[in-house]
Amino acid sequence: MAAKTAPLEEPNIIEQIKNHDTIIFGYPVQFSNAPCMVRDFIKNHDTIWEKKKVLCVATMGAFSGDGTGCTARLFKRYGALVLGGVHIKMSDSVCDSRLLKKSIEQNREIISQADKKIENIAKQIKQGKYPKEGLSLLAHIIGLLGQRLWFYKKTAGYTDRLKISDSCIRCGLCVSLCPMKNILLKGGRAAAGNKCTMCYRCISRCPQKAITLLGDTVVEQCRYDRYVGTDVDK
Repeated sequence: MAAKTAPLEEPNIIEQIKNHDTIIFGYPVQFSNAPCMVRDFIKNHDTIWEKKKVLCVATMGAFSGDGTGCTARLFKRYGALVLGGVHIKMSDSVCDSRLLKKSIEQNREIISQADKKIENIAKQIKQGKYPKEGLSLLAHIIGLLGQRLWFYKKTAGYTDRLKISDSCIRCGLCVSLCPMKNILLKGGRAAAGNKCTMCYRCISRCPQKAITLLGDTVVEQCRYDRYVGTDVDK
């Protein structure tokens, strides 16, 4: 059975969801919480989830707790049937902090393990078995006490702390990448508004390393092709 993937910002995403009974809903966790953009999407389209079957998939750099539970509780509130939850550890996407940085070899191993886990989960689902990672009361308590209580302000809403330095060359790449249309070209460089959802797309791709958020300097831009061993390595 073939499945279609689509980002939340795709123009006809609502119609696509309405036309399917089963949805695999994936997103990265931020401080043991679902991104504000993701939570808003579920809330703002509350009527489309009634009787939908949803599998929540959360990726993380280190720790989550109840990363899948953050959206599962919302889906249940709006009448969806949550089939299960899957936590997948991935290489981190935070380019302006050294906290989670690992070597290329370590990141390749993380992705290799993620691929194996996805294959095993796919086999389980074919047998009608859905993992329940992050959905228990214990997971909820761990996520709440482990990170969310201490860092809730970082994920309570969108942020206005995206910084763009004078090294910006007005190439416009960040403008085209931002899912929130939060960056515009003004005067001599790009300028950010107050609707950043911390997806790190612009920071990861800026050719001048001119954009930062949590830190003040880009220490390593994230390139998936480096980790999967494509021709870029040659």
